Amino acid sequence: MYVLDKYTNDPWVTRFQSSRGRIAWVARNARRLRLTFSHRRYAKTSPPEQTFFSEDRTPFYEDACRQMPETELINLHWMAGFLDLGAFFGWLPAGMPLVWTLHDMGNFTGGCSQDLGCGKFTEQCGACPQLGSSDEGDLTRDVWRRKKKYYSTLLSERLHIVTPSRWLGEQVNRSPLLSRFSRSVIPYGLDLEVFKPRDRHFSREVLGIPQDAKVILFVSNGLHTHLKGFKYLVGALEGVSSSSGIFLLCLGFGSSPAIERFPHAHIPSMTNDRSLSMVYSAADVFVLPSLADNLPNTMLEALACGTPVVGFATGGIPDGVRPEVTGLLAKTGDSAELRTAILKILNNDARRAEMSANCRRVAVAEYDLSLQTSRYVEIYKEMLGRGAGGVVNEVAAHRLAANSNNSKGEG
Repeated sequence: MYVLDKYTNDPWVTRFQSSRGRIAWVARNARRLRLTFSHRRYAKTSPPEQTFFSEDRTPFYEDACRQMPETELINLHWMAGFLDLGAFFGWLPAGMPLVWTLHDMGNFTGGCSQDLGCGKFTEQCGACPQLGSSDEGDLTRDVWRRKKKYYSTLLSERLHIVTPSRWLGEQVNRSPLLSRFSRSVIPYGLDLEVFKPRDRHFSREVLGIPQDAKVILFVSNGLHTHLKGFKYLVGALEGVSSSSGIFLLCLGFGSSPAIERFPHAHIPSMTNDRSLSMVYSAADVFVLPSLADNLPNTMLEALACGTPVVGFATGGIPDGVRPEVTGLLAKTGDSAELRTAILKILNNDARRAEMSANCRRVAVAEYDLSLQTSRYVEIYKEMLGRGAGGVVNEVAAHRLAANSNNSKGEG
């Protein structure tokens, strides 16, 4: 693995080091200033609900490419702010197989990670609503056109695209930039010996949750991040009687939710996955009101722990939430439908128990870490070829897949 930020002592992970010296420092900071200036004009017009925005250029330019470890195949993941696309595709050795795992839409739009239904990436972007721009020749069109230039240099057989969700794969298929390349859907995998159903009575006792409560769980890295939709869960609860026995459990950074009608608890953070599995196991239902998402890890973790999921029918959420099987879906942004779905699960113990069993069954069948690894290995083998060096290439493929699945904690 080759990363911008390293948080572990894993010897297989190489951290990029900015080149030292006055010339390198001046070049890097001059580039950073140019990038800052190109974005500054939109500071006042960008709406507060803008998704994460990045472009093809970074301050590191060719420096990040020169330090890349020797390899027989490259698997790109999320690299915004790290690898400069122009420098990378100019540096990429001729014939080097490339697998690109996309985690959002950012690599085929003019910069937004989620287009929120805009659809302009199917043309050439411009007049970007997420920048509050009315200029057809704005930054997003420049970025989109540069990406077109970079990607057009690749032979179609040199690049294979992987998307974790069917939805993201469908968006790639709509993209004039990437639709000509082969593509696979490989869902994220979990260690199902870690994420598994725990004793509910014990989990609630440890967390201080009443045993007879109807527990609703909400998990997000930032509780009040707009796209995670916490306000829609709050809106759904506004129509529920305070005597319903509901207990709201929230996990994530941010101020504790100001909800007075129901007892609730807030856990700011949790880094231990086994403890996290107890949080999921303590809940009766996990609510996922995201406005846009790829294949949320929180959804997969809830399924693996046997917790039914209620979510908005957006992005890759329907991949995991199968109505009446592993949970229920509501129309995106509709708090009333969300409330109806939540109560339908909470008020039917037998149906909830059946859904819980289904959740675990689906997780074992589709989201085991070993499945993710084997699927990547097959793609690596195909891209590397099975000629005279087949044995060496197979070893390389397994090593690449192992490292690809060991990315937690690295950036």
